[in-house]
Amino acid sequence: MNRRISLGLRMSLGVISIFLVFAVAFILFHQKREKNYKIENLNSRLQTYNQYMMESLADDAVISDSLVDDYVARHPMPSLRVTLIDTAGQVVYDNMRKDYAAMRSHKNRKEVQDALRTGRGYDIARLSNTLHKQYFYSATYCPKRHLLLRTALPYNNDLLRSLHADQHYLWFAILAVAVLAAILYRFISRLGDNITKLQLFATRAEHNETIDTAELGAFPDDELGEIAEKIIKIYKKLERTKEEQAILKRQLTQNIAHELKTPVASIQAYLETILQTPQMPDETREQFLQRSYAQTQRLSALLQDISTLNRMDDAPQMKEFQDVDLNAVVETIERETALLLEHRGMTLLNQLPQGIHVKGNPSLVYSIIRNLADNALAYAGEGTTVTLTARLDAAQWHFTFADNGVGIPPQHLPRIFERFYRADKGRSRKMGGTGLGLAIVKNAVLLHGGNITAQNLPTGGLQFQFNLPAA
Repeated sequence: MNRRISLGLRMSLGVISIFLVFAVAFILFHQKREKNYKIENLNSRLQTYNQYMMESLADDAVISDSLVDDYVARHPMPSLRVTLIDTAGQVVYDNMRKDYAAMRSHKNRKEVQDALRTGRGYDIARLSNTLHKQYFYSATYCPKRHLLLRTALPYNNDLLRSLHADQHYLWFAILAVAVLAAILYRFISRLGDNITKLQLFATRAEHNETIDTAELGAFPDDELGEIAEKIIKIYKKLERTKEEQAILKRQLTQNIAHELKTPVASIQAYLETILQTPQMPDETREQFLQRSYAQTQRLSALLQDISTLNRMDDAPQMKEFQDVDLNAVVETIERETALLLEHRGMTLLNQLPQGIHVKGNPSLVYSIIRNLADNALAYAGEGTTVTLTARLDAAQWHFTFADNGVGIPPQHLPRIFERFYRADKGRSRKMGGTGLGLAIVKNAVLLHGGNITAQNLPTGGLQFQFNLPAA
């Protein structure tokens, strides 16, 4: 079975190949540039020779062979060929061959054409038709004499060596490329190891397999390694959170089933009794129907509270916040609970200052105050007083909701905001509570960016403190 080349190896080979291509191109470019420089330098030397020779012969009325031979003898250059050519391309002097009439026209030679056009010209490695050797030619045009002075050096091994690029640079470049390639390979190999481990992690995560950090091995001590470790830690944290949520969901489902079973069983029992007892007295039947109706109310309240909590959990961002008149909310709750307060001999002491406006969701703000009031009505005790106060501090309204009742046992205090938690289960069900009221209060306060705490007062009773953003 063919094994796919790892991403790290592919990256290594790709980057090193690109680097090698660049390095070879740079070396070739440098060699060509160095060779051109040496050619230009050689041409410059010959042009200087030509210029000096022209200046030396400028005062002579007639340039004879002996005059030129004398100058070449006094200014020797090994194997140098000197030729004088007129503008028609005819050779009028050559220090190596004297049968000028037999020589072909030089007008079409590259160095001659360039010199006639620009004053200077050269040609590299062209075979001489006269001497049958390759020469390096450099020609200079003298307008006063209407002559071209051309010097040439044999294009032999000595000249080739002088024009060849420095090999020491080439070996240095190859060594530098090898060292850099090794460094790149090591760096990209480490990068590839990180990517391979992340790929293994992603594959296992996709198939819900166990992620063992020790099995993946330690990541290299670099930025990518640090990021990879953080990704795995975040994933494992999310996995733990999902497990905890699954446990909480199972517990919540069990609690909901348990809470629903009691009112449903009661309704079923009452209705079965009515159906199985046709001759039941009207007064007893009415009593059973009233009890069934009370259980349906409890069931409806429970379902409504569960729905409220689910909406806050699933889509908190969908809640619309607006300016809420808290004084009006409290006045509404006072009217709704007036009869029950009177029946239990309780007093709701509203000490809120006028003009309290908070930024929030109206229904949730109502749920906060109403559930705290219902909790006090259910557990504070008859003849107690419930006090509601507020103060403004740094764009936050801080509220205190307290009663002077019996309070709750200290061991239950940390858990009263849990769903379905009851300090006195028998009494709670008898009072019709769903066990979700304080959980709704806490979630609603948190959804508004606030927090809530509960404590027993030294003088007796229970106190809640919470804050909401001012409008």
